[in-house]
Amino acid sequence: MRKERGTIKNDVMKGEEMKNIHVVAAIIVEGDKILATQRGYGDFKGMWEFPGGKIEKNETAKDALVREIQEELNVTVEVGKRIKTVEYDYPTFHLSMKCFMCKIQDGEIELREHQSAKWLTADALDSVEWLEADIELIAELKSESIAQISDDAFGIKLKNIKQFKK
Repeated sequence: MRKERGTIKNDVMKGEEMKNIHVVAAIIVEGDKILATQRGYGDFKGMWEFPGGKIEKNETAKDALVREIQEELNVTVEVGKRIKTVEYDYPTFHLSMKCFMCKIQDGEIELREHQSAKWLTADALDSVEWLEADIELIAELKSESIAQISDDAFGIKLKNIKQFKK
């Protein structure tokens, strides 16, 4: 069952100040697949998300993403273009999530904070229960060729994407 979406107006009316959280998310691609990770802790335990985390003070979004993926998955990623910034109101906080296309440069994935991970094709993105903030991005990824989005994000211009699929 999905959690209900909160609104800033409703929370402010209750006399609560909405906390703003700024995070980064890695859309890690390999061929025509995207890495989905299942949270292993907190209020959203068991839900699926793109790996990433909070941007620390005096840290760029790209630096935060490299650090977070190293901490969570024990791999080094190359960060491509930012493809979207998601603004989403949860019941108790506002999330601003900068989403970047990424690819693994070095290492083997080791789940340090997540309970599971899956490589999903665009057709299989709906096979897991995503966090609410990720759903809009999922819809966009499904409407495009994942391989083409990835190639565009890293400045690669290929005539035949299929030749590089695994």
